[in-house]
Amino acid sequence: MNLFPTTACLGLALAMLTGCMTTPAELDLSLQKQSRDRKFVVTLEPPAASPAINQMHAWQVKLRAADGAPVTRARITVDGGMPQHGHGLPTRPQVTRELADGTYLLEGMKFSMTGWWEIKLAIVATEGTDQVTFNRVVIDPLAAR
Repeated sequence: MNLFPTTACLGLALAMLTGCMTTPAELDLSLQKQSRDRKFVVTLEPPAASPAINQMHAWQVKLRAADGAPVTRARITVDGGMPQHGHGLPTRPQVTRELADGTYLLEGMKFSMTGWWEIKLAIVATEGTDQVTFNRVVIDPLAAR
């Protein structure tokens, strides 16, 4: 029995999977960005403690106009996923309410595995419509100890 084809296939699969897990070297991990068309400055605030894999958590979104004024009564929709794996978020996170002038609560976030995730926000407000994408690299908090 020749095991070479099976071994070669396993090696190729492992190499592809490992390459897929490598985070791009120049990935922008900033938590404050201008939106694509520069209508807003958006700050994404993760929970104080890093959430574990498959644990629900909430974030805050701070939304400012280009001049720095808080943006109130905005509608923000959330999308995202893992670009290297080709799948979306495992939940349907939503901005559920405005906490203070220009600060919104984003609930229902969950990461189902470690790696590079995108969090995409689409914003509709009196100041206009725009979007922004944040990159997060999720590590296993237990493995980081």
